[in-house]
Amino acid sequence: MTQAGAHPWAVELREVSRRFGRTEALRGLTLRAAPAEVTCVLGPNGAGKTTAVEIAVGLQRPDGGEVRVLGQDPLAAPAAHRDRVGVMLQDGGLPQAVTARALLRHLAQLYAAPVDVAGLSARLGITDFDRTTVRRLSGGQRQRVALAAALVGDPDVAFLDEPTAGLDPHARREVHALVREVATAGTAMVVTTHSFEEAQRLADRVVVVVGGRVGAAGTVEQVCAEVGEPGLEEAYFALTDRVLR
Repeated sequence: MTQAGAHPWAVELREVSRRFGRTEALRGLTLRAAPAEVTCVLGPNGAGKTTAVEIAVGLQRPDGGEVRVLGQDPLAAPAAHRDRVGVMLQDGGLPQAVTARALLRHLAQLYAAPVDVAGLSARLGITDFDRTTVRRLSGGQRQRVALAAALVGDPDVAFLDEPTAGLDPHARREVHALVREVATAGTAMVVTTHSFEEAQRLADRVVVVVGGRVGAAGTVEQVCAEVGEPGLEEAYFALTDRVLR
């Protein structure tokens, strides 16, 4: 694991806007994530969470604002920069005709210093089905393979879009433990989630996105104090109700 460098933030989106026709997906969103921390991004469907992640990894071009990941613009960054960024998107984006084992071994060969594929597969329970093609996997199994694909390169930043969706409680617990360990080793982990319990368990920082903007950001305690509510769930609904009602 290489460190993110001298930049105080591993990820920084400043006043980012993105429009699809008449719809403003992001309206001046400012989001930051630090090395060796888990940043959980909460927000209702359509709030702009996935759009922000796709902009941060260079899959979308913002209409305005500034984006820096590990100090570089992801759209202009060289291939070496992309090697330092892990991505797990909602749709998975996995090839369908290969086995989980072959896919992860192939991905590992693309990196100079990947993690141990066998160990990562065992940790996520992939070994039990790693000879099965991706198209034949269940939704939860695909989630685990997609997470392994995002982490196999030992990235300095990892964007995980709802990594525990569709997982059973045991698998969720294992994913939480792995995310925390990877962050402790130095990686900036950006995790979108709909789960208050997940955010409270994992997050060093919480970002609540509402209507394409950040409604509040900071530790769980700071967000609750800023909104004036006793808990994260109450603070979340207080913020979203202001916009959605």
